[in-house]
Amino acid sequence: MKTNDLPQNAAPIAFTLNGRAVEAAPGETLLKAAQRAGVAVPHLCHKDGLRSPGNCRACVVEIEGERVLAPSCCRAPTPGMVVTTDSPRAAAAQKTVLELLLSDAPDTTALKHDSELAHWAEIAGAQAGRFPVRAAAVQDLSHPAMAVNLDACIQCTRCIRACRETQGNDVLGLAFRGGHAQIVFDQNDPMGASTCVACGECVQACPTGAIAPANGAYTKPSQKQVDSVCPFCGVGCQLTYHVSDEKIEHVEGIAGPANEGRLCVKGRFGFDYAHSLERLTRPLIRRADAPKDPQSVMR
Repeated sequence: MKTNDLPQNAAPIAFTLNGRAVEAAPGETLLKAAQRAGVAVPHLCHKDGLRSPGNCRACVVEIEGERVLAPSCCRAPTPGMVVTTDSPRAAAAQKTVLELLLSDAPDTTALKHDSELAHWAEIAGAQAGRFPVRAAAVQDLSHPAMAVNLDACIQCTRCIRACRETQGNDVLGLAFRGGHAQIVFDQNDPMGASTCVACGECVQACPTGAIAPANGAYTKPSQKQVDSVCPFCGVGCQLTYHVSDEKIEHVEGIAGPANEGRLCVKGRFGFDYAHSLERLTRPLIRRADAPKDPQSVMR
């Protein structure tokens, strides 16, 4: 790797990754350094822009001289460190973790066509069915804009961190213990009855579709994506419209300078107006017999 690929004014840290010399910036994790070096490492609890807790353990790697495998998403390299992401031990651990998660959420592509769990399971060769499947969870359709299906939840906590740390709403949390642990809204209230402000940050953060748009827009890929600016206010949030058959299916925030990927309820879910039969399709031109007089009666 070239040093000019690193952030400016950073002293690179040299270490060995899968038998070749690479360099990382101070504070950069093993996962990010591996990604920049073109090495794919499974990861689910990590998402760019969110704090990485290292709780899913899908990204574990082997470090020479250490007894246990290390989560690469929250471990920084040190000079001279020797790291292997695809050793038999690391690959077996990654595969086992993914198979355990598949026992919790065996068919996430039914809710999200590009499920990250299904993607990494395919790459790692993980198969559903090795471990017993957990009991089905009750679907929560109490919210008009979002659907909650905990059958697809792998408790990566990305939704919690997006709600709590990115948006500052603190609606989502993790409740109960052991095998009964689950994501909850407020005091385990239905989503529609909770204090959720419907920003949809949890929808964008979820890797499996456990929290998804209520219209089933994640079940199939969109035909095209159109980058635009939210039309509702003057903040200038940037977003991507996912369009199929000339109809907006869903909206995602992108990393614009005003929003850094975040959106409010209007920007993320308020796009039905675009398909209204009452929407103006040509400009209104003031008639000569209709002066700008608030007291006049329009006819």
